[in-house]
Amino acid sequence: MTVSAGPRRATLAQVAELAGVSVMTASYTYNKPARVSDQARAKVLAAAAELGYAGPDPRARSLRRGSTLTLGVVLGEHLSYAFDDPGAVSFLAGVAEVCADHGYGMTILPITGAAEDVTRIRAAAVDGFIVWTTSDDDPVLAAVQAMRRPAVVHGGPAVDDLALVTIDNRAAARTVGRIAFAGAARPAVLSLPLGRDRVSGIGGGVDPDEVSFPVTRHRLEGYRQAAEDAGIAWRDVVVAVCARNDTAEAERVAATLLTAADPPDAIAAMSDQQAAGVVRAARAAGLSIPGDLAVTGWDDAPVAGELGLTTVAQSLRDQGGACAYAALGQRLDEPDASWSVVRRGSTRS
Repeated sequence: MTVSAGPRRATLAQVAELAGVSVMTASYTYNKPARVSDQARAKVLAAAAELGYAGPDPRARSLRRGSTLTLGVVLGEHLSYAFDDPGAVSFLAGVAEVCADHGYGMTILPITGAAEDVTRIRAAAVDGFIVWTTSDDDPVLAAVQAMRRPAVVHGGPAVDDLALVTIDNRAAARTVGRIAFAGAARPAVLSLPLGRDRVSGIGGGVDPDEVSFPVTRHRLEGYRQAAEDAGIAWRDVVVAVCARNDTAEAERVAATLLTAADPPDAIAAMSDQQAAGVVRAARAAGLSIPGDLAVTGWDDAPVAGELGLTTVAQSLRDQGGACAYAALGQRLDEPDASWSVVRRGSTRS
C-alpha cells in the first residue's frame, strides 16, 4: 500500500517568481503591506492564490522573532472544567482580557496526571505559563521552572522562581468560619479535594498537614482555627471531601451528612457551588436556613446572591489578569489579592 504525503506547501520564493517580484517584496506584502505598491501587492496575491499559498508559516515566523505571542494556562482539570466551572470561567476571562490588550493569544494546557503531562509542557509553544492551582507534588511545576520562561502559579503552591497570585486563604477561612460556626454545636466542612487522587470521603478532623493541595490545606487550617475559637475541638468537626467542585456531588454528600444520626447544624463549604448543593439537600430534608442549618460558601459567585449565602468574596477575574501580567514578564506589585466576607441570610450572625 502506498501512502501519499500530500501536496507540498508552496514557498514564498515560488510566489515571488510567479509574480515577477523579489522575495523581499513578496514578504513585505504579508508582513509590511504599507511598503508595497498596490500593483505589486495585487501580483503577489494573485500568484499566491494560483499556487495555493496561504501566507508565511506562523511557526517559522515565531521562531524568527523569538516569540509566539501566546500564553499557556496549565489547567489540572478536565478541559471542559474551563467552560463549566464559574470560577474557572471568571479567571480565564481575566487572562483573556489582558492577552487581548497586548495582542496575545491563550492556549489551555489540560494536565491529567499522566506521564505525558511534562512532555506537553516542554512542547508548548508559548511565551509564558500560568499554572492553575495544583498540588505540592505536581511534576509539571518543575517542568515549568525548567522552561525558563515567565511563569506564575495561581492559588499555590509557592515555588522558587515562579510568581504567586493568591488570597490569604487561611485568614479568609478563619473569618468566614467564625460566622458559620457561631452558636453551632456540630459544625462541618464541605471540602475541595485534598490531593491529585481526588478521593471523596467523610471523616473527622482531617489533618491539614497531610493535604497536598495548598488552597484546600490553608482553608482547612483556617476552619480549624475558627472551630477552636468557638471552643470546638477540630477532631469533632466532620470534614466531607468532594472529588470535584460540583453542585450535584455536593448535594449528595450533604444529604448523607444531614440524614446521619447526629447531623451538623452548620456547614462551611469551600465554594458557592458546593454551598448551593448544601442548600438543595437542606430543603429536601425539610430544614430551615439558618434556623436548623447555617451555610457559608466561597467566591461570591452569582449563585451566592441568588441563594442569600454568606460567603468569601474575591475577584477571580482580577486574579486572572494579574497572572497574565506576571506571565508577560511584568513584576507584581501586590501578589496577595484582596478578599472580604459578605454576610447574607444563610448564617445566624
